[in-house]
Amino acid sequence: MAKITVKKMANKYHSAIGIECHVQLNTKTKLFAAVGNDARGAKPNSLISHICLGMPGALPVLNQKAVELAARMAFAVNTKPQKYSYFERKHYFYPDLPKGYQITQLQKPIIKGGYVEIDSLSSEDGQTKKIKLNRVQIEEDAGKNTHPAGADYSLVDLNRAGTPLFEIVSEPDISSAEEAKTYARELYLLVKYSGVGDADLYHGNMRFDVNVSLSDDPKKLGTRTETKNLNSFKSVFGAVEHEIARQTELLQKGQKIVQETRGWDEAKQKTISQRGKEEAHDYRYFPEPDIPPIELDDDFINKIDKSMPVLPVEWRRRLKSLGLDKSFTETLIEAEAEDEKVSYLGLIEQNLEEKELAKFLAKMFVNVEIPLRRADETSGLTKDVSRADIYSGIYELLKDNKLSSTATKSLLTELLKTGAQPENLEKYADEQGYIQVSNEKEIEKIVAEVVKENTAAAEDVRSGEAKAIGFLVGQVMKKSLGKANPEIAKKLIKQQLGV
Repeated sequence: MAKITVKKMANKYHSAIGIECHVQLNTKTKLFAAVGNDARGAKPNSLISHICLGMPGALPVLNQKAVELAARMAFAVNTKPQKYSYFERKHYFYPDLPKGYQITQLQKPIIKGGYVEIDSLSSEDGQTKKIKLNRVQIEEDAGKNTHPAGADYSLVDLNRAGTPLFEIVSEPDISSAEEAKTYARELYLLVKYSGVGDADLYHGNMRFDVNVSLSDDPKKLGTRTETKNLNSFKSVFGAVEHEIARQTELLQKGQKIVQETRGWDEAKQKTISQRGKEEAHDYRYFPEPDIPPIELDDDFINKIDKSMPVLPVEWRRRLKSLGLDKSFTETLIEAEAEDEKVSYLGLIEQNLEEKELAKFLAKMFVNVEIPLRRADETSGLTKDVSRADIYSGIYELLKDNKLSSTATKSLLTELLKTGAQPENLEKYADEQGYIQVSNEKEIEKIVAEVVKENTAAAEDVRSGEAKAIGFLVGQVMKKSLGKANPEIAKKLIKQQLGV
């Protein structure tokens, strides 16, 4: 593929990017039918009913859980659900849409406005940017077409037909590929933390359509293209980056941008044209006659508001006092979303007043436990009480210089892998060879041997060479199989060499 290059005049164009995100909801059944909602691993066309198939006389009944989740999503994006909303029919004809129309919302969606707050790309300065939302609507999914290689037919699986979705539509407030990626990730975290959906990107339970337009006037939007069905943050970044470059090159040549739907070729890292883009009037929307409007009262809305968990923006604020590296904070927030069985942020929050312990927990989570769990190398030790006891016990041993930093990580790794919960942690650590030797007489003998075997390094220490003493301490640690207390070893080396 010929690489698209952007000439220096590219900066005369202003990028305006909007993202439509489809999220499958965490309901047991479909949006309008009492049929299982999780199609992962199910046989084709095994999760269907007369309602999913659009049979004559079939009457849809709205899933109440979907409405509750919509109210939660409203608070997650910094607004409230609309008290009055209704469904409409959106007509189009695809093989995987048996009714010939989709039940969705447009004129009166259940969520209007709101915003998603993302980190400013300017830095570590704490600045944020608000990506405004146009709306969030409830709608049903279509089925899935597959096209066997070499065959002159296609297969239709309607297991997903009628699956409840949110369509989350942003305003064109995003300015770059990096911002688009950041927004998509933050939306993923909000969906996970609010309990709205599992956001399984691999199976398409959360997918993104990106709209990109360029203009030489920052007050006007250019002609947009829509790249559909992106299911990773990396592909969102790649599609936006490619579209900006492709459109820039066309504009530089004096050519026009065609409004169209495009697809993403992951292997070639480029967008490809698929079809001309329909306008809203082509779908012939009209109110859905079989489903009454949704009317929410204040008691329902307040109840949902009170049930909302702590969201990522607030966690970032709470963890800020620890002075953690930004990447540590984001790893913790992401890991909390990945595994519902394990809590990281809750344990840290319980110990925020003891700052050093809280920082210890954060670093051990990021450097030891999270990598182990992601690699599926833990025993299943998940209870907060048990994990809190282990971490606090190890922290005390480290603070008392009974464990080195290396031994701390090794001991924690062993406990997480085996699931061992010793009653006497210090005794267990000693029996397993993790406790540091702090007896000066024992270390003194080893120091004497090391100084005798490394006379050149010893002379360097006497002459003030700073690195040399580190080398000798390392040799002491090696001879002691890592058990010697390095601070005591350093002190004794200085004493023996008279420095």
